[in-house]
Amino acid sequence: MSDAIIPQGLWTGDYYNQGTGKSDIFDTLKEECGVFGVFGHPEAASLSYYGLHALQHRGEESAGICVTNGDEFNYHRGMGLVKEVFDRDLLASLHGDRSIGHVRYSTNGDSSLMNAQPLVFKYRDGDLAVATNGNIVNAPQIRHQLEQSGSIFQTTSDTEVIAHLIARSPKDFVEAAREALAQLVGGFAFMLLTNDKMIIASDPHGLRPLTMGRLGDAYLFSSETCAFEVVGAESIRDILPGEMLVLDAEGLHEDRYAQPQRKALCAMEYIYFSRPDSDMNGSNMHAARKRMGQVMAQESFVDADVVTGVPDSSISAAIGYAEQTGIPYELGLIKNKYTGRTFIQPSQELREQGVKMKLSAVRRVVEGKRVVMIDDSIVRGTTSRRIVNLLREAGATEVHVRITSPPFKNPCFYGIDTPSRAELIASSKSIEEIRKEINADSLEFLSAEGLISAVEGDNARDYKGGLCMACFDNDYPTRTDFEGEKKFGCSC
Repeated sequence: MSDAIIPQGLWTGDYYNQGTGKSDIFDTLKEECGVFGVFGHPEAASLSYYGLHALQHRGEESAGICVTNGDEFNYHRGMGLVKEVFDRDLLASLHGDRSIGHVRYSTNGDSSLMNAQPLVFKYRDGDLAVATNGNIVNAPQIRHQLEQSGSIFQTTSDTEVIAHLIARSPKDFVEAAREALAQLVGGFAFMLLTNDKMIIASDPHGLRPLTMGRLGDAYLFSSETCAFEVVGAESIRDILPGEMLVLDAEGLHEDRYAQPQRKALCAMEYIYFSRPDSDMNGSNMHAARKRMGQVMAQESFVDADVVTGVPDSSISAAIGYAEQTGIPYELGLIKNKYTGRTFIQPSQELREQGVKMKLSAVRRVVEGKRVVMIDDSIVRGTTSRRIVNLLREAGATEVHVRITSPPFKNPCFYGIDTPSRAELIASSKSIEEIRKEINADSLEFLSAEGLISAVEGDNARDYKGGLCMACFDNDYPTRTDFEGEKKFGCSC
């Protein structure tokens, strides 16, 4: 048969594009995507639903679940939050004991149902579903080669390249997947599902998080351990760099498609992306962020009256800073959790005030006080300036900004939606120039050494992890100079 593969469910009239829903009100970094898999549980669809709900912070644009009972695929994808895409009747219709699920924040490829995952295909050996978190740096090059040899792509998602590579191989599914994965360069966590097998794989550097758990006799896989807690599963271990797990009727087979390279888990998982109740490399995110605040206090103490964190990701670090300095921690900033994803585009004048829709300063807490404001990063600088001005308008006499990461100078090629280098304020301005730009009384960043020591924590002697800090130091663990590569962010 033809090498072409045909995505299911794309030409049934359910395609539509809501637009990106992205706003220029905030310049914070955007989450990548989240994946969740189940093998060997009769309620696979329901477990995936709750698992994806726990991973909702990693992607709010679309959600999907594909389930199989060994004979046929049942799947559903939609635009919006998990609770908007699925209801009780839909979940009841997804029969099977194996599933893969996905929540998506599109940073490459259109924000449309066409690109919602899992991507589902028909090919010579039956059905194939693919879900991934991350970015394939050499995907444009591979896609061009495949198109030149006759492949027809049906989505704008880079994830589709692995399906074409598998479909074109004359080898069986496992060997075809092994060879396909070996051709990819970048940071990725893959889940592949056929009628009788599931494959779980991590890139050779372990750039994107992926972990394994157990619930009874069933195996579960997730971008973060917090999803295991929600469904009552036990966390077992992280998937190793270059590892490829094959699950079938005979159980779990540990294998690999590539030798592990320098371990380089994304540092921003510790700083910002992951939920505070998740664990990675044996370290809890809340505890690691508290240590970042403590180290920040040791490196850059400033005398003040209150410490406050920018919610939600900086709360843990603010608590650590306060504990280390003895300065009281207060809720000086409150997040409105119900602003949600808006498609209303206000006027430019109102957009400039849009930060107040999401954050409010507590006047009774900050009025007449010298405030230390803890945040996790500065990207373009516009959000930091608006938050500093919020505190000043609420009566703060001084605002000292402390950032629990080094200056963010370089774009990410591995799954984080970042602006170009020219748009990153730290790439062209000194710390003093940034301080003036954001209207702060003082500004300091956590050192790279301080970040590493905070991540290692009390287990520094036994710490076997490693961080990708390319966004800070320009030391990318893979090639990034592939022909046609002009994108930053997540291909999923």
